[in-house]
Amino acid sequence: MKLDKFVLAIICTIIIAYFIPQFGLETSVIPLEIISSVGISFIFFFYGLKLNGEKLKDGLKNWKLHLLIQLSTFLLFPLLVLIFYPFIQSKEAHLLWLAIFFMAALPSTVSSSVVMVSMAKGNIPSAIFNASISGIIGIALTPLFVGFFTNNTSANFDYSSVYLKLIIEIILPVVLGIFLQRFFGKYANKYSTQLSLFDKSVILLIIYKSFAKSFHQKIFSTVSLFDFILLFSIVIVLFFIIYYFIGFIANKLNFSLEDKITAQFCGTKKSLVHGTVFSKVLFGTSAVSGFFLLPIMLFHAIQILIISIIARKLGARN
Repeated sequence: MKLDKFVLAIICTIIIAYFIPQFGLETSVIPLEIISSVGISFIFFFYGLKLNGEKLKDGLKNWKLHLLIQLSTFLLFPLLVLIFYPFIQSKEAHLLWLAIFFMAALPSTVSSSVVMVSMAKGNIPSAIFNASISGIIGIALTPLFVGFFTNNTSANFDYSSVYLKLIIEIILPVVLGIFLQRFFGKYANKYSTQLSLFDKSVILLIIYKSFAKSFHQKIFSTVSLFDFILLFSIVIVLFFIIYYFIGFIANKLNFSLEDKITAQFCGTKKSLVHGTVFSKVLFGTSAVSGFFLLPIMLFHAIQILIISIIARKLGARN
């Protein structure tokens, strides 16, 4: 298996942030904060342009599949992490738990979900529908879920400013994109490869800025090798619990193999795009913003590796 190019780019970005953090600090002459904010708005504007209203309406018919995917994404995932909340004793443990919970509360990702479902010969229209709807639901639910548990952290969480920023940077661009979809939607689909490259560039910029600030303030000095191995293990266990649970429910509901593939692939995804964007909006002024990206980046790498192996195997069937 080849290492995913984007995962490799993330690793290189983090290394650069470690050795050259000065461009990501507030004292930098390059306004990365403004650049990343504008980039986020464009990401979701293009996201709105690519949303096809008619296809989304047609997708509503397979409601059992959609319900299973969305409940897995926004209910089962967070609940599995929430179970361990009463056992958190220290401030450091709470921060680690919150970073994992933040990952668990994120929506599914569009691009890799659709690509992997296509590779495995699953239900592609339902994959597109669920990944798109998940992103919209996540705009409302993810900040709400995380907001319940941020009082005990060093992050400055203010509901009014957070949702104002969400409206300006995310919701308004999405609405504008949907409104202009009939005029420019064909161009967004035509140049989807270039737009994907733009999305990834903005994500890398946010990752650099977040980790530069975290490295500069020595946030990761509190993360021991044991904690990192523990975090890595938790992420893998979470993935397989969700994956096989969805498969079990899909069998009980007598799903076709195509629908089961879509349910398992979309229901186990967590969006790195939304993760980086939300971390900037929710924790942008805090030095721990890079720390909150650690679980989702680990999960992103793991899910691409595991799902791609499964997808290749399923795709080889007649």
